[in-house]
Amino acid sequence: MLFALHAHLVFVPKYRRAVFTERVFQVLLESWEQVCNDFECELRETGWERDHVRLLVEYPPKVALSRLINSLKGVSARRVRAANLPEVSGKLWGEQFWSPNYCAVSCGRAPLEIVERYVEKQRGGGSFSP
Repeated sequence: MLFALHAHLVFVPKYRRAVFTERVFQVLLESWEQVCNDFECELRETGWERDHVRLLVEYPPKVALSRLINSLKGVSARRVRAANLPEVSGKLWGEQFWSPNYCAVSCGRAPLEIVERYVEKQRGGGSFSP
């Protein structure tokens, strides 16, 4: 089977608080790697700024993008909360970590390399290599 499905995802924390640091992002990244592995997806690129994160994911046609996104957000939220990092706990309270909203853009028109470079250039981001 031949396919090339890519999604550029943007997630923001509740109230769009500026909670992302290298330490928080590392917890998120480890979570996303596990979820992508479980869904037989490839996390192609990641990037972050203080108030949002970006992912470029390649996924097979058997995966419903909404299920993948729910898992990416759910698993990472639980792990960040469990880590009890002060940059998060001081700015977010209650059970919710992520805003219920997200942006998912299919990558088809722009060459994939352009999207990868864009995501990579986000402050704090960089190439992902297993």
